Amino acid sequence: MVHVLTEAAGGDDPLAVINAAAGNMIGVFVSPVLILGYVGVTGDTQVTDVFYELTLKVLLPVVVGQIVQKTMPNFIALFNKYKKYVKKAQEYALVFIVYTVFCKTFTKDAVSSFGEIFLMIVFLFLFLIFVMTVAWFTMRLLFRDYPEIRIMGLFGCTHKTVALGIPLISDVYEGSANVGTYTLPLLIWYPMQLIVGSLLVERLRRFLKDEKIRLGQVKNNVSKCHHLALPEKKLGGGGGFRCSHCK
Repeated sequence: MVHVLTEAAGGDDPLAVINAAAGNMIGVFVSPVLILGYVGVTGDTQVTDVFYELTLKVLLPVVVGQIVQKTMPNFIALFNKYKKYVKKAQEYALVFIVYTVFCKTFTKDAVSSFGEIFLMIVFLFLFLIFVMTVAWFTMRLLFRDYPEIRIMGLFGCTHKTVALGIPLISDVYEGSANVGTYTLPLLIWYPMQLIVGSLLVERLRRFLKDEKIRLGQVKNNVSKCHHLALPEKKLGGGGGFRCSHCK
């Protein structure tokens, strides 16, 4: 998602891809240690078992995919031919996973009430806004003259992935009746970030344009009249341009 939002806002798209891939790979090793260290709930699974399961589910497919991409060009050509169908199948599989998690969350054995879930949604929204604000001003401090990187950092610093997060939480709390509740914040965070990010895209595009003018990367050829949003028309006699509303 960080890649989609960054691209839509005009940010550093290649850096967004690197950020997402590196974050996912690092998260495989760091997240279980942090969860088990801070929360202290291990369920029936040991850390080594979690690493083993995540290696099979996350790292091994990545390695196999890279090998196939480098050594089987015919298969890659076939994949690209039916890529849109594979993408649809991936989306349906993810929706099914999310559905099963929600089913586990609201079973009769669930420990959270609807009121508690509502409070969690409010807290997650406030926390998302806080983290995005901190990320924005931090990126401004570190990369003041690199607006594309600042846009990427706004989304990349708060990026969470359902595709990796659900297997990770499921493996850490394997066998727990509350695994659906533990996964619910991730399922709420992901679409929440998508909605908030989508609302910011147009504002970020205007910000990027203004920053490029400030840095001298593009010329400001916009008329200085107060009707900047209206279309311009050329005046006769070589008089230049003026907005169509001005007399």
